[in-house]
Amino acid sequence: MSEERFDARLDTVPMSPGVYLMKDASGSVIYVGKAKKLRNRLRSYFGGGRITHPKVAAMVSHVADFEYVVVGSETEALLLESNLIKRYMPQYNILLRDDKAYPYVCITLNEEYPRVFKAFRPDEKAKKAGARYYGPYMGGDLYNTMKAIEQIFPLKRCSKVFPRDIGKERPCLNYHIGKCMAPCSGNVSSSEYRQMIFDIVAFFEGRYDGIKKQLQEQMEEASENLDFERAAAIRDRLAALDAITKDQRVFQKIERDVDAIGIYSQAGETCVRKLELRSGRIVGSSTYFMSGDLPSVTELVTGFITQYYPGSSAIPSTILVPALDEREDASLLEEFMTEEAGHKVRVYTPERGEMNDLLKMATLNAQEMMVRRILRGGGAQADPQAGMRILEKMLKVPADTLHRAESYDISNLGNDDICSGMVVFKDGRPDRQSYRLFKMKTVQTQDDFASMRETLTRRFKHDDKDGFEYPDIILVDGGKGQLSAVASVVHSLELPRDIKMVGMFKNSRHRTAGVVLEDGTEFLLDKKEPSDDEIVLLRFLSAVQNEVHRFAITYQKKLSTKRNIRYKLENIKGIGPAKRKALLTALGSIKAVEEAGLDTLKEVKGISETDAHMIYDYFHREEED
Repeated sequence: MSEERFDARLDTVPMSPGVYLMKDASGSVIYVGKAKKLRNRLRSYFGGGRITHPKVAAMVSHVADFEYVVVGSETEALLLESNLIKRYMPQYNILLRDDKAYPYVCITLNEEYPRVFKAFRPDEKAKKAGARYYGPYMGGDLYNTMKAIEQIFPLKRCSKVFPRDIGKERPCLNYHIGKCMAPCSGNVSSSEYRQMIFDIVAFFEGRYDGIKKQLQEQMEEASENLDFERAAAIRDRLAALDAITKDQRVFQKIERDVDAIGIYSQAGETCVRKLELRSGRIVGSSTYFMSGDLPSVTELVTGFITQYYPGSSAIPSTILVPALDEREDASLLEEFMTEEAGHKVRVYTPERGEMNDLLKMATLNAQEMMVRRILRGGGAQADPQAGMRILEKMLKVPADTLHRAESYDISNLGNDDICSGMVVFKDGRPDRQSYRLFKMKTVQTQDDFASMRETLTRRFKHDDKDGFEYPDIILVDGGKGQLSAVASVVHSLELPRDIKMVGMFKNSRHRTAGVVLEDGTEFLLDKKEPSDDEIVLLRFLSAVQNEVHRFAITYQKKLSTKRNIRYKLENIKGIGPAKRKALLTALGSIKAVEEAGLDTLKEVKGISETDAHMIYDYFHREEED
């Protein structure tokens, strides 16, 4: 449809709240949106103004027609938008990714003898019947969660079906060691078993105190009845529960139920990480991935909340979100969520205090989950070798010839702690056993090129004979200039085999944007509508850049910490390298040395009474002043 025809139709669109549907030439709905004033919103797409966001520009370029629905209020528009997105699953909307790589825990409260098991996706029919789902979890997180449940609760682990199989066989070993209630024996009623299941539900919702009190009472009762085996089994379950709560960060001032939503975008995807805070402790999390880079924060947060929470078994009283475009956006979400929850729900962005700390933690978690996903090469169905195959095409080399890729990064703190890291990817996956670290020996002042020359020279003194296989390709961070510098060093070393080299360059947001070859040919990957191959390669290169930077800077921070500890302790009169080592070996950390009393310091082998007084006075003189 031409812009002129759009202009004519826009004149008839009312200035009312509503929902609009964008359609392509085939009539398929490609985007659903809401608006406070429909005419103004549609004119922003078709009024001839410049559209700055690539995703919006791409969507508009495919629009052949549109229609709209007028409603009575913005809240009605938000609800209708949510329902239509679920119905049409438009390609340009924010959609929660259903990925088999990220499973859930299902508790079948709809059954007489509920089960607890891993599920790859929620069953809507089972949810309506009463089943509860928690997650989705990253793989290792789910393993640890299920292991904790088995340690704390006497849950059945066999494949027997109840009540069908009750009384058919004797209880197994788990019953005799106190790890199963054994409903198969016929001595456990369904109500007793369900009560234990409700304790598991309480565990997922972070209500640990009630579980702990109940276990303590059971242990005391078993001891009084001289049932010491049962008491010991319950003691072990208490210890497992204590171990979980001990490792959790506690937010002392946050007593109510709070969810914090963190977002992070990279390599053509956006991650949403939701942290659940209950009774001051983080007790659960959910991770979702959405295709496309970060659109407006409001659109992303609104899309997540309206798709995730409706139908949820427990909606908290507070939801923390990144800063939205307008205050009225948060107010609209509050109204929507309050209606869904049946109680007051506050949606806002905290600016300080523990709430702000919690939101920052959620954002950091989103970044960590994105890094983990990228290092895996994408979702469950992704081919980790695909990035290398695409590089083969770019370099015009025979297929299946690039397997080992290496990348290097220099890190320093001015002229101090100058070091570098080398990471290795084999067939698209990180090979951490082959990673290497280099602390500069000849470079004494900040000079990245000199540091890279030393790194490469030392690295290529080693070959297959001493565990350093030669790479098939070197991926160089820093674009054309750094590529030329690295290539000149590698070529000067006269290595016995040809090694391909490709430069990686970033955009203004410091994100991977493309590659450059030795002949100067550039390939831009971060563009409005990248192809599938470009997205795959972008993810692979992002994984390499993130990993080599993380590896190098972690080493530099470790060197800096060592230097500061050495300086701090050896600055004390009479304390040299040997006594510093003795103190750290005996007490474990500089903080422990700082907090140690005189008697503790005197007990350290090699530390005299005079030394102990000097150390104690050094760390406590400010308090005495």
